[in-house]
Amino acid sequence: MTTASTSTELPTHIGIIMDGNRRWAKAAGFAQASVGHRYGADHLEDMLGWLTARGIRHASVYVLSADNIRKRSGEEVDYLFRLIKEVVPQKVQNTGEWQLHIAGDLGLLPDQSAAALRKAVAATAARRSHLTLAIGYDPKQEMVDAVRAMLAVGERPDDASLETAITEHLSGGPIKDIDLVIRTSGERRISGFFPWQSQRAEIVFCDKLWPAFDERDLDDALAEFARRRASQG
Repeated sequence: MTTASTSTELPTHIGIIMDGNRRWAKAAGFAQASVGHRYGADHLEDMLGWLTARGIRHASVYVLSADNIRKRSGEEVDYLFRLIKEVVPQKVQNTGEWQLHIAGDLGLLPDQSAAALRKAVAATAARRSHLTLAIGYDPKQEMVDAVRAMLAVGERPDDASLETAITEHLSGGPIKDIDLVIRTSGERRISGFFPWQSQRAEIVFCDKLWPAFDERDLDDALAEFARRRASQG
């Protein structure tokens, strides 16, 4: 393990768009490109360990959008559902550190996959670090759901407090605002990744495919974050 970053400022909350699993599998010679998703899911546990070592205790990770579920092939989506049921919850529980939160519509998942996630959420509830996984996630629907939740409890905030009220009803851990977003694979877009929460975030694009992303890449992104924030000061 490399040493923790010595940057003067670290993000409190980091967002990760872990992209490039299928391309990595093809480049590695696997007959089934979807095998990359398994390597990507395994790699999540590595990333959580690196964040813990650096004192970063809030993370949001894009796993599966609602559009992915609707548009990708049935075979690939079924494989992702199996990973969500059998691998992802266990990886989070293995850390012993991270409390799991879910952002997205679990009604889009098979019952067993949704049940496995809910079980992991309950099992990790007392932990000190907070991980939000975007699964079955649609950013516009998240905003609709937050406003509905606010109205359901009778809140009618004035204009000055409306932003705070909506933020408090969003899914995820206790700190909503994301300071740094990292997207792997070389793509230069955020694909609807928590737009409300990442409004003021620094965005770092990494050319590495997600399963190949390592600690040095993380430290490079953290150093870039620190440089940008220092220049703003």
